[in-house]
Amino acid sequence: MFDFARSAFISSLSLGIALGVAAPSSFAEPDKQVYEKAEQYKGEALKLLERLVNIDTGTGDEQGLSQVSGIVIEELKKIGARVETYPATAPANGNNVVATFTGTGKGKIFLMAHMDTVFKHGTATAKPFYVKGSRAYGPGVMDDKGGVVAGLYALKILQQLGFKDYAQITLLLNSNEETGSSGSRALIEKVAKQHDVVLNLEPGRAADGLVVWRKGSGTAQVDVVGKAAHAGVAPDSGRNAAMEVAHQVLQLGQLGDREKQTTVNFTVINAGGATNVIPDHATAFGDVRVAVPEEFDRVEKDLAKVSEKKLIPDTQVTTRLTRGFPPMPANPQSEALAAKAQAIYGELGKKLTLEGSGGAADSSLSAGVGIPTLDGFGIVGGGIHTPEEYAEVDSIVPRFYLLTRMLMDLGNRK
Repeated sequence: MFDFARSAFISSLSLGIALGVAAPSSFAEPDKQVYEKAEQYKGEALKLLERLVNIDTGTGDEQGLSQVSGIVIEELKKIGARVETYPATAPANGNNVVATFTGTGKGKIFLMAHMDTVFKHGTATAKPFYVKGSRAYGPGVMDDKGGVVAGLYALKILQQLGFKDYAQITLLLNSNEETGSSGSRALIEKVAKQHDVVLNLEPGRAADGLVVWRKGSGTAQVDVVGKAAHAGVAPDSGRNAAMEVAHQVLQLGQLGDREKQTTVNFTVINAGGATNVIPDHATAFGDVRVAVPEEFDRVEKDLAKVSEKKLIPDTQVTTRLTRGFPPMPANPQSEALAAKAQAIYGELGKKLTLEGSGGAADSSLSAGVGIPTLDGFGIVGGGIHTPEEYAEVDSIVPRFYLLTRMLMDLGNRK
């Protein structure tokens, strides 16, 4: 059924650009109540962030994910959320959390964050949360436990202020984003379609920015079947799968397109098991990133075509491309959302930069089903996916303010 309300809302976003919203010459005064609440909750939020960071939640760590979801569910219920859990579909595991707030207004806003991290079990014990200077450190402190905390406290500020001028706000906490959201993709797409707009709580960019576009992700796979032989006695009677896969990696790695921002980078190669045996099997995996969907089709076809050029005769070479997240392109609706965010940040006398990213995220899924989406509303940080990952403590208050005010304006459809 055609959603007239959503259509009107999207049209109003586009109209905002036409009217010059993207570059306001002056900013309104900050909302004093919202800012005071954001400041009030800074210390409390840091303590919650510490609790979450000090629990290992690498994708698939069911015990840790259960602990973190339990903590967050308790906090969400305290502020009036209706909370449901949805088991991730195979092969992922853990529960996805969906918290719903019902108001009296018109706008329907969908917030997303993820509880899982890229870090192995034991990392939280080896490198626990700590604050040094103006930065907080720890596994997942900014990706994406900072986003979880930002979403929770923006909703808490609304609850404390008695603000209900929205139709619905939904917060989804994903348990398996870091491995491609295979266990939550259908849920995310379904829930996104029920809302007017999506704000993803991935980390704010290091330059204090939001993400207006993202590349899509995929995995290229090359399988080679050769013939085993003794590497010293009769190497010529074999067909070296390792040599062939190396050849394929070199030529297929050239399938990127700089002009179209497509990259193909082979990152994993498996071959052989003993130094004195010519390997009869080899496999290579490559990371594929595209800015436009049709590049997936082109790369898939070229993998098959180019791989026909073999180095080792009588080897069998097969290729395939597994598509992950679709691209999240910039569009008039996302640009209008970004302009609104910049105006709100300007209320604090701060400038919000707008960036793109080669990293994929759940925002691509909501954008892929046609819902206006903007990303990067979490706490600002850097060192993502490294032992030095950090969150900027001084970004907590302005980021809480930004997200809360976005929810208010989108809720009452200003």
